[in-house]
Amino acid sequence: MEDKGNTKSKQDKKKSVECCDYPISIFFIVVNEFCERFSYYGMRAVLVLYFRYFLRWDDDLATTIYHTFVALCYLTPILGAIVADSWLGKFKTIIYLSMVYTIGQAVLAVSAIHDITDFNRDGIPDDRTLHVVLSMIGLFLIAIGTGGIKPCVAAFGGDQFQEHQEKQRSTFFSIFYLSINAGSLLSTIITPILRGQNCGIHTQQRCYPLAFGVPAALMAVALVVFIVGSSMYVKAAPKGNIMLDVCKCIGFALKNRFRHRDSQYPAREHWMDWASEKYDKLLIEQVKMVVKVLFLYIPLPMFWALFDQQGSRWTLQATNMDGDFGALIIQPDQMQTVNPILILLLVPIVDRIVYPLIKLCGLNFSPLRRMTVGMLFAAVAFVAAALVQIQIDKTLPDFPSSSQSQFKFLNLQNTEQSVQVGGQTYHVPAFQSSGDYQTVDTSSISTVINGTTFNIPLTKEKRQTILISTGLQPIVLEDITTKPEEGNNAIRFVNGFSSILNVSWSGEDLGAIVTNDDSNYTMVSQGKRVFTIESPGGPSCLVEKEFGFGSSYTFLIASNVSFGPDCISSILQTEDIKPNTFHMAWQIPQYFFMTFGEVVFSVTGLEFSYSQAPSNMKSVLQAGWLLTVAVGNIIVLIVAEAAQLPDQWAEYVLFASLLLAVSIIFGIMAYYYTYVDPAEIEARFADKEEKKHHHELKEYDSQPRARTKM
Repeated sequence: MEDKGNTKSKQDKKKSVECCDYPISIFFIVVNEFCERFSYYGMRAVLVLYFRYFLRWDDDLATTIYHTFVALCYLTPILGAIVADSWLGKFKTIIYLSMVYTIGQAVLAVSAIHDITDFNRDGIPDDRTLHVVLSMIGLFLIAIGTGGIKPCVAAFGGDQFQEHQEKQRSTFFSIFYLSINAGSLLSTIITPILRGQNCGIHTQQRCYPLAFGVPAALMAVALVVFIVGSSMYVKAAPKGNIMLDVCKCIGFALKNRFRHRDSQYPAREHWMDWASEKYDKLLIEQVKMVVKVLFLYIPLPMFWALFDQQGSRWTLQATNMDGDFGALIIQPDQMQTVNPILILLLVPIVDRIVYPLIKLCGLNFSPLRRMTVGMLFAAVAFVAAALVQIQIDKTLPDFPSSSQSQFKFLNLQNTEQSVQVGGQTYHVPAFQSSGDYQTVDTSSISTVINGTTFNIPLTKEKRQTILISTGLQPIVLEDITTKPEEGNNAIRFVNGFSSILNVSWSGEDLGAIVTNDDSNYTMVSQGKRVFTIESPGGPSCLVEKEFGFGSSYTFLIASNVSFGPDCISSILQTEDIKPNTFHMAWQIPQYFFMTFGEVVFSVTGLEFSYSQAPSNMKSVLQAGWLLTVAVGNIIVLIVAEAAQLPDQWAEYVLFASLLLAVSIIFGIMAYYYTYVDPAEIEARFADKEEKKHHHELKEYDSQPRARTKM
């Protein structure tokens, strides 16, 4: 059996395994954190688009589930801290919950494989319920894993240092947070690129399995790296959870106060003083400091309600914008990278330039005032988002309502055609369309084409193109009635030639198109695309076009087409839906205001909480801080569901107004807050206890004692 001295010496020996005055063990912890953050933020970057375009949920449901998941990720740290401090210890908690985390990421990646249930091989899952169930199981496991290890990893890294290594410990935390931002930035760039690829066994679709699979692999690497360093770690045993002690103390104070609510019991200076019958005065005083700060936390969730919409509403907003930056094509989910990039730029600027300049001006820019300003900047960011949304809405097509139909004419003949509808005459040039869609409230229209009257049926809530051909009843084609998703372009071909034609592109066959008919729509991404038109037994025709984002085109193969190198002049296009014209760069101001608000609000809030927390209760306030993030995401669910606003810009204004009101309330609360020095208060109580103990010893020594026989 080993004695305590031997145990201590072994522990000291383990601590002495160093390189350049740093414990080697921290290398494994930093790599673990980088991989874990890459895994989490990479998955989260594409999550709302996965909900929207793979699971086929609408914008509101996708946003709701996204924020429910984020809220859960910030609720579980409390459980992780309790498990680590009271039961398993930090090391085992990180190991076990990382396993849960890795399994969750793997299950989510599997849920995104469309071929699992695509039995008819049309590229669309036939049993979407299975994919939903798998994805929800995966996300639940991820939330438990990422939230559970969140309060453990940084603290476990701090445990690796000895008391004389304060400088090294400080440097470690800087490197640790740098690894967080590096993992977040890289993953937010990479996973949207992976999502944008096409993959599949039978049909090629957006590669969500790869976008989720790479983060899953990184999480597995994080787990393996952490386990490899096991023999080098200093593993502190669980010491009991101060969070539970705080909750018990508060609970006893409330219960005791309720028991003695009658007027016969004298009032006490503070409601926490009702715990003095069971708990010592130092603990009560420490809890008072914690409760005082937690009270200030009450308005803070509103900030996070706006902040976390960068990954939901703002990403969906970007899908209706132009992402062509010249040398770079930015995917909607990649715009989230603006946030970590601006953080890396703004943190040193604010810390080294902005704050010193404010101080030189003689202004008292206290931490709580900084936080108030940060909240106001977040509100301004949402006003900017609303202005952007208004401009986007102007570029969106006006689709028919449930009581309306829309139509236009496409002339397949080589001469201009005169068309009369309801007293209005359209002159449709050869091989061209009549222009924009016309909206009617009827289920059919009476049309006169070159003196012949036709009654043409229309479908409510649909757009239709009416083909005008020689001596034939006009043919009605059903057009696309939604903006193409994910910035794709919807393309179809109409055959005005006298024989069957076949159209293909990039290995995808649109099928045989008979005369006076159209092909199915095919979705093509931004960039230059080449289509091949083949005639039976004849040469082919190549059609090349540069596409933007979110458009729809109908290509008419004219009756006089001459197949060969000069055929392009006989392939005419009509624009059914205009491409996205409002540029993604206009989102940068709203990201700037939000990120500046985050730097001023979040960094200051953490610093304020640390400075106002008792020495043994800093983890309690950290848990409280994370809880405000969770509540903020719950607020998004409540406001978005309760408001039910028809326009997205109005919802942005609503959130900005709510945060403005909350900022005013917080500013008033901050005005009346009195800063304290926890160390001074704790030292004062320690002196009182020492004097009391000294006095008791003195009284004991002065008392006469009975002599005993030896």
